[in-house]
Amino acid sequence: MKMVSLSLIALAACSAGALAASPSEHASPSQRASLSGRSVSLTQEPLIMRLNKDEFRIVFGINGERCGGNGCSGIIRYRVDWKTRDGTTRSEIKRVHYVVSALASRTIAVDRQYFDTAEGQHTTDVVRVSIDAITCLDAPTIRAEETAQL
Repeated sequence: MKMVSLSLIALAACSAGALAASPSEHASPSQRASLSGRSVSLTQEPLIMRLNKDEFRIVFGINGERCGGNGCSGIIRYRVDWKTRDGTTRSEIKRVHYVVSALASRTIAVDRQYFDTAEGQHTTDVVRVSIDAITCLDAPTIRAEETAQL
């Protein structure tokens, strides 16, 4: 996966006319984040660790240098394409929460997932992990607000 920046997502939304000219109390969390200049990006492609036949950990390295003085938090929405040894393929959308401390410029988010069609009956392989969206809000902001946006 390439570095995904919320600023790029905001630029695309702005060109489509989705953002107002000035911040509004009615703006969505991702719009407020992009308007305030806060953003995070991934440090590298997500790391996929197999724990057993169908259990995985997916690790996201997060660069929060442009997060702001109070730190920030957000949700990474991502898609996982996986398949079983018998050829069955699936695609699932997942979410993982992250927090970047005010004292740190980087963090990691680890998501635990099981991918199988029948409770551990198959050995599965993760084919691809792609990022759909990353939100970035001030650390004290309520998590429910950003979850509603995704």
